[in-house]
Amino acid sequence: MQKFKLTPLEKSWVLYDIGNSAFTLLVTAMLPIYFNALAGSSGLDENLYLSYWGYAGSIATILVAFIAPICGALADRKFKKQIFLLTAAMGCICCAALGLAPGWLSFLVIFVVAKVNYSSSLVFYDSMLPEISTGDRMDKVSSMGYAFGYIGSVIPFILCLVLVLMHDTFGLSQTAAMVGAFLITSLWWILCTLPLLKKYRQTAFVERGGSPLKDSFRQLGRTIRDARKEKHIFLYLIAFFFFIDGVYTIIDMATAYGTALGLDDTGLLLALLLTQFVAFPCSIVFGRLSAKYDAGLLIKVCIIAYTCITLFAMFLVTQWQFWVLAVAVGMFQGGIQALSRSYLAKIIPTERSGEYFGLMDIFGKGASFMGMTLVSLVSQLTAGVHVNLFGLELQNENLAVASLIILFILGYFTFCKADRLNKARQTV
Repeated sequence: MQKFKLTPLEKSWVLYDIGNSAFTLLVTAMLPIYFNALAGSSGLDENLYLSYWGYAGSIATILVAFIAPICGALADRKFKKQIFLLTAAMGCICCAALGLAPGWLSFLVIFVVAKVNYSSSLVFYDSMLPEISTGDRMDKVSSMGYAFGYIGSVIPFILCLVLVLMHDTFGLSQTAAMVGAFLITSLWWILCTLPLLKKYRQTAFVERGGSPLKDSFRQLGRTIRDARKEKHIFLYLIAFFFFIDGVYTIIDMATAYGTALGLDDTGLLLALLLTQFVAFPCSIVFGRLSAKYDAGLLIKVCIIAYTCITLFAMFLVTQWQFWVLAVAVGMFQGGIQALSRSYLAKIIPTERSGEYFGLMDIFGKGASFMGMTLVSLVSQLTAGVHVNLFGLELQNENLAVASLIILFILGYFTFCKADRLNKARQTV
């Protein structure tokens, strides 16, 4: 079989995944630990650490869900590249500014702004996929983006890890080391964005006049109406809403969850580093499998796998179990994200990709908001509660994770319906 080669434009697109994934890894692995240290120094009740971190993530996601239709409308106009640059630049600046926060509350505020701009930039970035590639290549290109994003983000993360864990050797305080980690991540993100800005030229757009703000919400209403008429698209977005909920929640709160259970910080960071190494080859494997097997079937496999992962996470109490969880997540994380992105790209009109990816982002961020809020609420409401199940003593954090299982089940069955409709349309 001929080796799959990326075009120069596809390479520059993939490179942005490598850049922004460094921020994702920083958020997942280090920020919850740093936040806990800030909160602890201010005397905040340690039982509220997970809840407050989860609420900050929820606020960020609901803000993105509100902003996404505006991004979607702008993405389909002629200045997609310019607004993409603005959101990516703001994300990089706020990432660097995290080290300037004097306390836990200001830190959360800067984090929310950084996360909103990061997520907004992805609406524009994802909507570029139908322009930079072709229908027969999109599954592989999308998978390559996530795959190299995972392995590429390891480079700055290792530098940050060495700086933070060996700060005494470098004559730095832990706070100074974290400031350095924020700067390294921000610089990496900037450097990986430049090639896409140089090579990308918008080729698909819709001519519109009037106010972008007003037009965006009119367009959102029309897109939702059109999606509802196109039942195969609407059902897919509903399914995506459910199954991506658990995926994003597990990714975003993994370290916070492990820290709340009292697991070793260094062990958690190394386990999440292992996730990146596992995710790299597995994402490429899913991209290659998509050439032999139906993408819908592969998405179903990933949803079932994540249901099992959530069940395992529910009973997590020791460090070695977290390592197993990290490996399992790495195996399916890139596959389900990449295939979900390319699956939508193949069933929507190219010239309206911004609209639909904006809508997809609303569904995805709405799900993430629901999942993170659900986990935070259950964790807070069951604080101090211990349940003995199958001989294991489960804490409130374990009970909170269990709430995600039903969403994977709903996502699976809804996706099955959507996939049947898409297959029926392809045979017509």
